[in-house]
Amino acid sequence: MTDPSREPRELAEDVHYLLRGLGATLAVGESLTGGLVGAQLTSVPGASETFLGAVTAYATAAKATLLDVDTALLERVGAVDPAVAVAMARGARLRFGATFGLATTGVAGPDGQDGKDPGTVHLAVAGPAGERARSLLLPGDRDQIRAAAVAAALGLLVEELRQETAGAGKRPG
Repeated sequence: MTDPSREPRELAEDVHYLLRGLGATLAVGESLTGGLVGAQLTSVPGASETFLGAVTAYATAAKATLLDVDTALLERVGAVDPAVAVAMARGARLRFGATFGLATTGVAGPDGQDGKDPGTVHLAVAGPAGERARSLLLPGDRDQIRAAAVAAALGLLVEELRQETAGAGKRPG
């Protein structure tokens, strides 16, 4: 797991460095974080080399419309679920034609949503090697939860990209 003490800006720099090394691109689907992941990624000079764009699908219906999350899935589990995060990451990846998709969904509070407590966060990465989700219960108020979710999402992506980089180095030339 990525070092939790790392600042989101450092993680965003790592993301772009690793993406450049892979010759890869990224797209993001955000809900809980409301554009904060995209803002962090675009704060890095040269981000346009690797970052294609983001969709902030805050409303449940927008997840279906903009990121192609299956409406039956949303009706069955609600918007705050690991399977929804995976579908959002896949949808962002496909919508932008990116190598990788990253997604965030969850409950920042102060109230719960769909029976889920504040601090419930689901993140996902979709890429050439498959899809992976991570679920967290983050402490704090609304702003703290959203900030921690950004760092956790970027950290998850860095982990995935490092695995891809290690795998790329082992491929026969």
